Amino acid sequence: MAAGYVSQQALVTALAGRGISIDVRQVRRWESDTPPWPYPGAQQALTELLGQDIESLGFTPPVGQVGAGRASRIVSTASAPRVLVQNAASAQPASAAADYTAVTRAHRRLYWTVAPAVLHPAASAHAALGGALLPATAGATRQGVATALAESFLLAGRIEFFDLRDPDQAEGTWLRALQAAGEAEDSLLGAAILAHMAFVPGWRRDRDGALERMVMARTYARRGPASAEFLAWLDAVEAECETRCGQTRTALNLIAHGEDVLAAGSEHASPEWMDWFSPVRLAAFKGNTQLVAGHLPQARETLLGVLEDLPADADKQRTVVFGDLAAVEAAAGMPAAACGYAIRALEQLETHWYATGMERVREVRRALVTWQHEQCVRDLDDRLYGWGTTLSALTR
Repeated sequence: MAAGYVSQQALVTALAGRGISIDVRQVRRWESDTPPWPYPGAQQALTELLGQDIESLGFTPPVGQVGAGRASRIVSTASAPRVLVQNAASAQPASAAADYTAVTRAHRRLYWTVAPAVLHPAASAHAALGGALLPATAGATRQGVATALAESFLLAGRIEFFDLRDPDQAEGTWLRALQAAGEAEDSLLGAAILAHMAFVPGWRRDRDGALERMVMARTYARRGPASAEFLAWLDAVEAECETRCGQTRTALNLIAHGEDVLAAGSEHASPEWMDWFSPVRLAAFKGNTQLVAGHLPQARETLLGVLEDLPADADKQRTVVFGDLAAVEAAAGMPAAACGYAIRALEQLETHWYATGMERVREVRRALVTWQHEQCVRDLDDRLYGWGTTLSALTR
């Protein structure tokens, strides 16, 4: 409870996020007077989640063994602020929730315009502040701070995964986001966090791991008033994971289902914090999957439509679309057209850095190796390895 897990099931869910498959009965055994000694993987997960070594948690090691955490501390309280027991002596006023939430919302908006390396320290420090405020709150104020804290950790994890390309750090950050969402009892926010966590195994082509987290995400979504847009986004996330795992037919079926869900609509509105998805972004997912599936004419048509419909401030998404269009032309044997789109992506990246967009451009360059002595490819190399782009890639 002191670490923010409001039930035994909440701890089971958090352990599942670390790859530890147990049930509530096992947690009860661990909470008994004579708990069984956890196996090494469970030991490490417990010490990381609860912030104490295994013996401090009440376990007695077999003769000759040392528990995880006693030999070397795994959790850094500086980087992973724990949810502590409420301290009445330092109680915060009701205004603390509104004030903390206002900064969270500002960071969310700044994500689309501020360089990731600049925003990330601020977002992480804000999350640390929320972790410090939470123990000094109660009731509706506590719930408000916990909700905003979950959002802050979600944003920090998005920067770590999509911009800084550090999936391991993102996974840990999202786990803390899930912990805060549980404190706030916000099932829909929990669903969003779990769906983001599916990207980690999905991009590693661990299909089973990704699907397991998507089942969790959909379960949580059923507990909240999920909008049609939110449900379609879940389809898009699962489709992205399936595409990464080579299951493009399944991915296209998921995207078609998402399109149907959007067309049908819903009486529920999307949450304010869900600013990363729209029908045009679902189309962008579709164009990438069509590209990977080898449906080049369809991918070209879909992606050109996305370019027309993207809002003016969607610079990060625009770099990805330019990269995918370049890949379409490279696969179609059109190196000049491919280089043209890749250069347009690089122009966007010079002002709005996005690691995912740069990854797309580099994939295109590898696909152009057959034409690397042609002038258009050399022109692309001059832009790809120019001073500005090179420094951006190496310093962000």
